[in-house]
Amino acid sequence: MADNKSVKSKIHAKDVEISVITYLNNEDYISLTDIARYRDEENPRYIIQNWMRTRSALEFLGLWEELNNPNFKRVEFDTFKNESGANSFVMTPQKWIKSTNAVGIVSKSGRYSSGTFAHKDIAFEFASWVSPEFKLYVIQDYQRLKSDESHQLALDWNVKRLLSKANYKIHTDAIKQNLIPPEITGRQQGFIYANEADLLNVALFGKTAAEWRAENPDRKNENIRDDATIEQLLVLANLENINAMLIEQGLSSEERVKKLNAMAISQLTTLADTKSVRELENLHNQPNMLPE
Repeated sequence: MADNKSVKSKIHAKDVEISVITYLNNEDYISLTDIARYRDEENPRYIIQNWMRTRSALEFLGLWEELNNPNFKRVEFDTFKNESGANSFVMTPQKWIKSTNAVGIVSKSGRYSSGTFAHKDIAFEFASWVSPEFKLYVIQDYQRLKSDESHQLALDWNVKRLLSKANYKIHTDAIKQNLIPPEITGRQQGFIYANEADLLNVALFGKTAAEWRAENPDRKNENIRDDATIEQLLVLANLENINAMLIEQGLSSEERVKKLNAMAISQLTTLADTKSVRELENLHNQPNMLPE
C-alpha cells in the first residue's frame, strides 16, 4: 500500500469514536474495528469476519481492488467468491490481504492505531451493512472532519501571509537604504530585491528560487516558500530582521549568508517540537483568531 507514514484523526457517530488514518497519498482509511463496536463492543473482529464471508461483501471488495489496485490477484479472488456463502467458508482481513495482495483493507498493530482499517469507500459499505442509520452518522461526521481540515489549511495560509507581511517592510527598507543607489532604475532595484530574497532562500532552504523551480517544473504557480513549514516561516521572519541589521552593518552578501545559515540551523533546532510552535499549528481549533 502507500507510504506507512500517516496522520491520525477521529470522527464520532452515535457516541462511537472511530479512528481515521490519512496516508501521504491523501487517502483516508477508517477503522472497521471501531465501526464494528457499534454492533458488538467486546468482539468487533467477529463482526468484520461475518461481513467479509458474505458474497456481496467479497464482490464489493473485489470490484474495488480491480478498479484501484493493478497488483490485485484476480484468480485467488474468484476462488474466494465461489466459496462464499458456504457454512464452512471463513474470511479474515489478514487472509484477504495476504491471498489477494489487497490494498483497500489494512491490518494494523500498535498502541494507538491497532485493528482493521479500510479505504473510506469500503468503510462506508461496511457501515451500511452494520446499520444504514449508523452509516449516515459516520458519513456526516467524516464530512465534518474534512471541512475542519480545509479550514485548517486556510488558517495556515493566513499564518504564512501575516508572517510575511510583518517583516517585509523592515527587510525591504534596509535594502533600499543601504544597497540601492538612488540613480538606478526601478527594474534594476528589482534585481537587488530578488537577490536578497534568494540570499535568504539559500540560508534557510539551501537553494535559490530558480533551483527550486527547476526541481518542481509541475508547480508553475508556486514558489519555494509555499513549501515552508510553520517552523521555517518563523525562522524566515527572524532572518529577514537579522539580515536587515547585517545590511546596515555593511557586511557583504557572502558574510551575511554564512551567518544567516548558521542562525537558521540553530533556530530550527531550538524550535523543533516546542510548545509555542505546537500552539501556532493548533490555531485551527480557535476560529476567528486570525484576521482576514
